[in-house]
Amino acid sequence: MGHHHHKNSSEKNLKLVFFLNLGFTIIEFIGGIYVNSIAIISDAVHDLGDSLSLGTSWYLDHKSQQKSDSKFSFGYRRFSLLGALLNSLILIAGSVYVIYEAVGRLMAPEHSDAEGMMVFAIMGVIVNGFAAWKLSSGKTLNEKVISWHLMEDVLGWASILVVAIILQFKDIHYLDPALSLVITIYILLNVFKRLKETLFIFLQGTPSDINLDEVKQQIKEIPGVASTHHVHIWSQEGEHHVFTAHVKLENINSVEEYLNRKSEVLESLKTYNFEHFTIQFELDSETCSLE
Repeated sequence: MGHHHHKNSSEKNLKLVFFLNLGFTIIEFIGGIYVNSIAIISDAVHDLGDSLSLGTSWYLDHKSQQKSDSKFSFGYRRFSLLGALLNSLILIAGSVYVIYEAVGRLMAPEHSDAEGMMVFAIMGVIVNGFAAWKLSSGKTLNEKVISWHLMEDVLGWASILVVAIILQFKDIHYLDPALSLVITIYILLNVFKRLKETLFIFLQGTPSDINLDEVKQQIKEIPGVASTHHVHIWSQEGEHHVFTAHVKLENINSVEEYLNRKSEVLESLKTYNFEHFTIQFELDSETCSLE
């Protein structure tokens, strides 16, 4: 009952924060154009990425509860990679536009409405601050990561507020486009980092939190294990990993010995908490069909 209640609570929080963030993103784009602030527009692009992430997380939080079926035998977790990839591409496209506009503003400065910027900055701090607080008590890794990301947004809006206050007293035209470039470069650095991680998982690279050689050595140290080969570790979506291997056994004189060695190998793998693992055991007299 407690687990079911938590699932519902998590889904409701993500749903609330998604609509809150999406609604404010639309207001940001309109407001950024109205007050002629490229910094606000660049933050709107950032928040659009947040909205996509939140929408994907909300959808996948519900989708991930579906069990595996004949169509997707490993389940639906890997769908999150598609969301991350789409989100990254949209953010890159939006960031390129903002950089183009900001450079143009630096070359030919334009006046920004400082009072309007202050209003939107205060709204940004309040909306993102509330959203971050709403998810800060979440138990899932997804909620915690998004909460920290929203706190970064609060700091971004705080910097826009500082610039707006400065512009109230001194009309320094390059401050607004300069700040938008800083925000956009920060966004791109994070996007490329996430895109690299996403593509690495797509290509079934060995998860960074697991040492493949260490796993092999741990298995080979078990008495009765002659060698390992065709050992593979890949991740479904960055958290749940899959392990497959061929393990050759030696000095096996009875079915009981075979079952004992098999049990010891399987027990040793529990320390890695693999979501799925498949092992083909072979006797030293056998020849692997894949070699």
